[in-house]
Amino acid sequence: MRVRILEVTQVYYPYLEKGGPVATVRALAVHLAARGNQVTVLTVDLGPQDPAVAGPDNDRVEVVYLPAWLRYRTATLSPGVVRFCSRRLAEFDVVHIHGLYDLLGVVVARFCRRRGIPYVVEPLGAFQPRVRSVRKKRLYHWAAGRRLLQGAARIVATSEHERMELLGAGIPADKLVLRRNGLDLSEFEDLPERGAFRDRLDIGDGPLVLFLGRISFVKGLDLLVEAFAGVGESASLAIVGPDDRDGCLEAIRRGAVERVTLPGPLYGKEKLEALVDADLLVLPSRYESFGNAAAEAIACGTPVLVTDQCGIAPLVKDRVGLVVPCTVEGIRHGLTRLLHVDSLRQVLRARCPGVARELSWDEPVATMEDIYKTVCAH
Repeated sequence: MRVRILEVTQVYYPYLEKGGPVATVRALAVHLAARGNQVTVLTVDLGPQDPAVAGPDNDRVEVVYLPAWLRYRTATLSPGVVRFCSRRLAEFDVVHIHGLYDLLGVVVARFCRRRGIPYVVEPLGAFQPRVRSVRKKRLYHWAAGRRLLQGAARIVATSEHERMELLGAGIPADKLVLRRNGLDLSEFEDLPERGAFRDRLDIGDGPLVLFLGRISFVKGLDLLVEAFAGVGESASLAIVGPDDRDGCLEAIRRGAVERVTLPGPLYGKEKLEALVDADLLVLPSRYESFGNAAAEAIACGTPVLVTDQCGIAPLVKDRVGLVVPCTVEGIRHGLTRLLHVDSLRQVLRARCPGVARELSWDEPVATMEDIYKTVCAH
């Protein structure tokens, strides 16, 4: 059965600086289209993007970029969504809304309820307001988010951690489905030679710790910088990613020791060079619904250190890395073990290829396809 799917997301390719959801939604759309489904992505034009950074898009997926009239961070007001829904929503069998805190999904969901079109909501780890704009998010949830979730045919959690959080908040168990994120393994078949990233930053041959992601307090970078200060003088820490503009970048600059570098965001080959050169990747997040950066590190054969607040933690634990409490002491202890015990890193590195194979998109895409067909049949 060929399904006509509308994927709704506030941020989409080529705006890679907006974080993991951009890559995740795009990968899901591309793989669903490759299985013979008709896939359209409805998103917002966030302004010029250097095509050399993003690269070509996939021509199997139709992407509709709506103009943004007003914008607050990634949330936008786009009157074009009403026009789109009035003219085209009836073309689709099912709608998949990614994220919670934006008006795009709320408007599309309202049209879906009016026309009897089933929709699926994927909160992307944003169900509970955390760290930033907590009061605004709670007000939004009271005003619009509750209705969005109540009307959903299914709600997707990307980890057991997130599923339990949603259950605890009163979401009915029969509405919840668990679907992990995936990894396009073809992107890791031809990895770059080691050394390019180190040479560019003049790091040398000492131990290299890498963080990859948005520079934000929710990522726990303030904890990581403090923890790293106590692990020895021979190691270097590279914090790679775009500034989320929540004050975290300024805070870690104030607290960073000499061995911490901030090269900015990296994409494509340059990101792979960083992952290949690192001795370990650290994801010190206060909350992470899954942890795409850790999955990418594993695919590059790099052991990982993640906190117990990361959805990918059960897959990592004692196989390809360590799972530690989300505290300065916990992160420092994990760093010390992985940096000072070479034999442990070698064992974890040897297991990475096998675990990476478990992370392909095949299973998650098949799961989503089954979800769409189920809700369409009711």
